[in-house]
Amino acid sequence: EVQLVESGGGLVQAGGSLRLSCAASGFTFESEAIGWFRQAPGKEREGVSCISSSDGKTYYADSVQGRFTIFRDNAWNTVYLQMNVLKPEDTAVYYCNMNSIYWGKGTLVTVSS
Repeated sequence: EVQLVESGGGLVQAGGSLRLSCAASGFTFESEAIGWFRQAPGKEREGVSCISSSDGKTYYADSVQGRFTIFRDNAWNTVYLQMNVLKPEDTAVYYCNMNSIYWGKGTLVTVSS
């Protein structure tokens, strides 16, 4: 059974940092690209970042480019999202995703002004 479990969310002041983790199981982790999405209150879910399986290529939404970094540790079946210089508009539930099919339950990030 595929499982994705996010952690690391919390309350932080604007300008602060958080590191989110997505622990994966139930599939061949190193063979799959993993993405981070977020959904703010009253808004649609949007893509934030993703990392490829083989060559480690990364993608970032314009809104987080230069502030967020995605990386993976295949030995621990985990993908991380390092979030720096957080802004109130980054407040959302953050989800990780595999194959556009499997989702975690999310972790809440709240950035206070």
